[in-house]
Amino acid sequence: MTKILIAVDDSSAARSAVAYAGRYFSKADGVEVGLVHVLPNLPAIFWDEGHILSDGEKADRRKVVDKWLLEHRNKMEPLMEKDRSSLATAGIPASKVVAKFISDSTDPADSILEEAKNSGYKVVIVGRSHRSRHVLGTMAAKIVGRGGGLVVTIVD
Repeated sequence: MTKILIAVDDSSAARSAVAYAGRYFSKADGVEVGLVHVLPNLPAIFWDEGHILSDGEKADRRKVVDKWLLEHRNKMEPLMEKDRSSLATAGIPASKVVAKFISDSTDPADSILEEAKNSGYKVVIVGRSHRSRHVLGTMAAKIVGRGGGLVVTIVD
């Protein structure tokens, strides 16, 4: 069985990574695909303000943070469903595609690699961001640099 993890976000680079996986892995036997999205870090307004919060303040802040995370998740879910559909059209059954959200991440690249290693993925596919000055893009470069033992594919 080949387990492939695709890092996705709302970029065209992520859509290219999904299309690549569909094109090159749809004919392989026993392919399982994981779509993983790392939710963005909390904005500074949600950080600790330097004082001990009362239970009521903690509960109020948790509600706001949960709402903020849910909004981001709700934004990504339709895109991940389109990715699942795209993979199914290419020949990878939807039943062989799982989606996962990671929150509370301080480094998306590390979170993606941790998910790959902990869940038994052997291949990680990442789209290269064109927003970066770096040849690979910052996150892609980190994954390549830290992804020992994994096949890492960067899709342009």
